[in-house]
Amino acid sequence: MPDLSADPHRPIYHFLPPDNWMNDPNGPIFYQGRYHLMYQYAPDVADGWGAKHWGHAVSDDLVHWEHLPIALSPDQTAGDQDGCYTGSAVLDDDGTPTILYTGVHPQVQCIARSRDGMQTWDKRACNPVIAEPPAGIAPKNFRDPCLWREDDGWYMVIGSGVEGVGGRALLYRSPDLMDWEYLHPLCEGVATETGDMWECPDFFALGDRHVLLISALGEQIYFIGHYNDATHRFEPESEGRIGGGVCYYAAKSFADGDGRRILWGWLRERRDREAQIAAGWSGAMSLPQALTMLPGARLGIEPASEVEALRGKALVDDAGSDLSGIRGDALEIELEVAMGVDAAVELGVRCTPDGREETTVRYDGAAQIIELDMTRSSVGKGVELAVHSRPLTLARGEALRLQVFVDRSVIEVYANGRECLVGRVYPTRSDAVDLRMRTSGDVAVNCLRVWEMPSIW
Repeated sequence: MPDLSADPHRPIYHFLPPDNWMNDPNGPIFYQGRYHLMYQYAPDVADGWGAKHWGHAVSDDLVHWEHLPIALSPDQTAGDQDGCYTGSAVLDDDGTPTILYTGVHPQVQCIARSRDGMQTWDKRACNPVIAEPPAGIAPKNFRDPCLWREDDGWYMVIGSGVEGVGGRALLYRSPDLMDWEYLHPLCEGVATETGDMWECPDFFALGDRHVLLISALGEQIYFIGHYNDATHRFEPESEGRIGGGVCYYAAKSFADGDGRRILWGWLRERRDREAQIAAGWSGAMSLPQALTMLPGARLGIEPASEVEALRGKALVDDAGSDLSGIRGDALEIELEVAMGVDAAVELGVRCTPDGREETTVRYDGAAQIIELDMTRSSVGKGVELAVHSRPLTLARGEALRLQVFVDRSVIEVYANGRECLVGRVYPTRSDAVDLRMRTSGDVAVNCLRVWEMPSIW
């Protein structure tokens, strides 16, 4: 296995596999006091064209990880001969860890169980458990099962859609996770609004409502609404985005031992295929994110509290705004600012001394927009330069609260517990490690703290 630790773009405190390609988080589950994270993995290539397996890792604290043997591999006899695609993990009615996942080709739904504490997985001899889509639908695709238990049995949604019509989350029911009955679409979309294919559906209760997450149009979209457990239909009342753009995708959640809803997202590369192959790796996982239901059917999102355990040496702990002399490419920055209505604040990270390369987190009080500006993040070739943004309205007297995580090529921004922006940046210069702050208008810095973030590997 090549030593990739010297790669200046490879994250050091985000989760990622030992090498080569990763994409969707799969089957995260809390089992026997430990956190298990599985993920789409191509163990032999770095560009995503290899057959997909399920990588597997385990953690005692949600942030430090131990790699385990591959959980699922393609099998000529199991209905997944061309790849083990995305799915979910649950504990069946006997407490046995069970995976439902999509096998290809064609796209079918398969089952696997572990009877040795999630060390190895046995695929059911008569896979697939669902061999084709429902009659009369002719979906564009048919994949990525998500499971949950109700009083009368197991339920599952599968990502689908009809070309030119809209995406769909198709609802199934089973008494035993093996024999499945198709019911109807749990929810349907309009192609011009949310695309004609909904990938990676994730459906769960949160507070007094339900949330349906989908991946569509290259973004992570969520709907919040009410689920009728008599008719088994979901009626959205609000929607939003996580990540602010195409860097964050295929998000998957699970309930931990305390009942929290923890979310993972795939952080996609935004550099060309040749660069990924040359690097020998591609993709990373977001930090674990804790979801809450806010008033007005809004989704709350923050880093899980366990992320604080990653903090190393404190570089700044001050109410001032002086960042001169503070440098690093693996940092956490916490900033709280009281702002006038027309004020603005900018925080620059991964900056070169001459400003040729710089990534900026910006809040514009007049426009009420939070931005992650990567248009000057690199002068290199073959990388995407973009601006990701989300509306963020501060209530009267509410301060702007930012948590910014810099991990070499990964930038994660959390604002006031309700917005998240994610980007990938690839500075070419080794001196792109400075921090800067700029303000305009009526601005008072209440809190500014910066920590070094040591490697978890």
